[in-house]
Amino acid sequence: MQPTIRPIQPKDDAAIGELIKAVLTEFKANKPGTAYFDESTNHLSTLFTLPNSAYWVVEEDGKIIGGGGIFPTEGLPADICELVKLYLHQSARGKGLGVALMDKCFEQAKTFGYKKIYLESMPELNQAVSLYKKLGFERQCSALGNSGHFGCDIWMVKEL
Repeated sequence: MQPTIRPIQPKDDAAIGELIKAVLTEFKANKPGTAYFDESTNHLSTLFTLPNSAYWVVEEDGKIIGGGGIFPTEGLPADICELVKLYLHQSARGKGLGVALMDKCFEQAKTFGYKKIYLESMPELNQAVSLYKKLGFERQCSALGNSGHFGCDIWMVKEL
């Protein structure tokens, strides 16, 4: 069965939370100041009920194999949202699902009126950082907004 991308539902919270933590552990990025320790990682369906936010999961054969979304992170200018909690299970990588998720995020961000999209990452996730560069994200010298992710030291922005 083909993977489907759909909006997150409360029934997905445990699975996507576990997936995010597993991916961060896989890349040895399960450290303080990252999504691994965010309380909201276990309750994403609740977090993404906030205005101007959206989150999608990738489902295949009844299993959650990825997810990603956009969020109006505190402290960001009104025309910038953050690409957040974009993670794929190892079996889902290299199939265009990350690009498909980001395309959903970009389109929804435009619909919400955002002009730019910001993200935070880390060297441990260099495969993702390479993809972000290919999709037009540019490195920044410092963090934007107040995500609380002091464990991230790569900051990137893309014009929408």
